[in-house]
This record gives sequence, C-alpha cells and structure tokens, in this order.
Amino acid sequence: MAALTHYDVILKPVLTEKSMAMMEQKEYTFLVHPDANKTMIKEAVEKCFDGAKVERVNTMNIRGKKKRRGRAEGFTAASKKAIVKLTADSKDIEIYQGL
Repeated sequence: MAALTHYDVILKPVLTEKSMAMMEQKEYTFLVHPDANKTMIKEAVEKCFDGAKVERVNTMNIRGKKKRRGRAEGFTAASKKAIVKLTADSKDIEIYQGL
C-alpha cells in the first residue's frame, strides 16, 4: 500500500439531510479512502481545515449494492464513510458554510 497524504484521505463531503442536521452538533460526514484509519482521518481533517480540532472519529464500511443490467449482475463500488466530531472550542469547517 502506498503512503496516503492528508489530501488523499478525505475524498469528498457527504451532503444529506441527516448530515446537515448533524452539523448543529459539530459533526461532519466525509467519504474517505478505504485504507484510511481513524488516526489518519483525524490528522487529515486537522491539517486540511484551519482551526479544526477533532474530538472523535467514527468510521463505517459501506458494501457495494447489487445491481443488474439484463442478465449481467455485479456490485457497485464499496466505500468508507467517516463522521468527525469537533471539539466545542474549534472553528467550523468552511466548506459547509452557506448550505
């Protein structure tokens, strides 16, 4: 496995109704690299976003969904999701501002 930099760990934010409601409690949801662990995710969030201090990280692996196209069957790509809770004294993450 190649070494992951902090820009490789966080792929994109997850923007759903549930994740938007969790922002009030300073919890942010990201799609992350499948090989990233909790400490790598914590370091990546603190380096990528100024003033963010991570309290805890929850991760979950999402299996690919089974799909069919005619007789051919397959699965969509598996992914990994992380919910990051910031401390009370940390700044908010700017990419979510104005949504």
